[in-house]
Amino acid sequence: MISRRFLTAVKSNTTLLASVPILLLLINSATAQMAGLVKKGSQRSRASQSSASARRNQQISRIVQEIDARNIERTIRKLVSFGTRNTLSAQDDPNRGIGGARDWLFEEFSKVADQSGGRMTVQKQTFEQPKAARVPAPTVITNIVATLTGTQPESEGRTYVVSGHYDSMCTSPTDAKCDAPGANDDASGTAAVLEMSRVMAKYKLDATIIFMAVAGEEQGLLGSSYFAEQAKQKDVDVEAMFTNDIIGSSLGANGVRDANTVRVFSEGVPSNERPEEANVRRGVGGENDSASRQLARFIKETSERYVRGMRVIMVYRRDRYLRGGDHIPFLEHGFAAVRFTEPNEDYRHQHQNVRIENGVQYGDLPPFDDFNYIADVARVNAASLAMLALAPARPKNVGVMTTRLTTDTDLKWDANKESDLAGYEIVWRNTTSPVWTNARAVGKVTSYTMKGMSKDNYFFGVRAVDKEGNRSLVSFPRPVR
Repeated sequence: MISRRFLTAVKSNTTLLASVPILLLLINSATAQMAGLVKKGSQRSRASQSSASARRNQQISRIVQEIDARNIERTIRKLVSFGTRNTLSAQDDPNRGIGGARDWLFEEFSKVADQSGGRMTVQKQTFEQPKAARVPAPTVITNIVATLTGTQPESEGRTYVVSGHYDSMCTSPTDAKCDAPGANDDASGTAAVLEMSRVMAKYKLDATIIFMAVAGEEQGLLGSSYFAEQAKQKDVDVEAMFTNDIIGSSLGANGVRDANTVRVFSEGVPSNERPEEANVRRGVGGENDSASRQLARFIKETSERYVRGMRVIMVYRRDRYLRGGDHIPFLEHGFAAVRFTEPNEDYRHQHQNVRIENGVQYGDLPPFDDFNYIADVARVNAASLAMLALAPARPKNVGVMTTRLTTDTDLKWDANKESDLAGYEIVWRNTTSPVWTNARAVGKVTSYTMKGMSKDNYFFGVRAVDKEGNRSLVSFPRPVR
């Protein structure tokens, strides 16, 4: 006999089971709606990140592929063969001293110029340095300057500089007699610059690139200071400067081998900032958006697209802790500039007399260089330089309009002059993001309103794009009325 309690339970469960299909239908409907929202959000994200999917420029890809580590090794070994390249060493001996290295580099850059179709010129920029802290007597200093002139009339005056320093030192910067091979510091950077010039001289670029080997770095950035001062006096439009210094080793004193990373140092607060500019910077929170910081972001983005396997670490410092390099005089004259350096240094192979001590080899010698790594760093440089020189100039006089109180953001800028300009992109990021995360193509206009996006909550920038998809540096806006 079936109990009444059992019949009641069956009836209750039957009601519950009957409702299951309805519950499943509701769940499936909600899931589908969520999937649609995710899909739309994903589409918006892809649309806003247009730069991430931009097609690769085949000319830049070829430049990257043609960088040859064997050429870099030959250059480093040749520079080391001069025994010392101390700025105070012999200038009239073809076999030992900085004079022999100077003349050899001039000849090598001149050979490159011969392959450029007349677009590259090479000069010795020479000056006399008076007596100074690391210069006991007046000394002639010579920079080797190879200029690859741009081919677009509207852009040939726009200039990008890449350098390494060819002088070296042992423990004492004023010891001109000791062996100072300088294989890493800084034959590595000099060799990278020479190899970049060899490859890039064959290509036509819109803007001008200067490939430079400077002297006097170990005496106090003397060669680069002279060049930067002359550029400022002559009103040269130096849009950006790269220095490559100590890019030779993938193995650090900490035992870490990292052949896939290069550090790029960039200052946040400009070295030449005026008091009124500082007030504006503090008011808009622009401490992380100097022209040099935009340059570092550009290098990182370009490298990720063209030099697969290499990682650019942006270091938010002007240089290493309490140290300096040849980009600093450019910064002090108001030019955007960054420094490339290996990720883990080994001070046993920098500024050391060559010796074996307690079974440890000291000295800046070629066996401690990684020539393939140097070639990869050169590729990061070359891809970024080529993109800069092919792309339009960064937009000028970019501003955030403050005439109306609104939760929109109104932007304006001056029109570019390039004949192949396609238009502009607005880029933005959250205030805590180190890189630009979103971009929106806005056409060939000189103003645009970001609806519903408050300037309180985001950082914005503007960049120019040409008809081949080459993108300029980002310009960070200032408040305007």
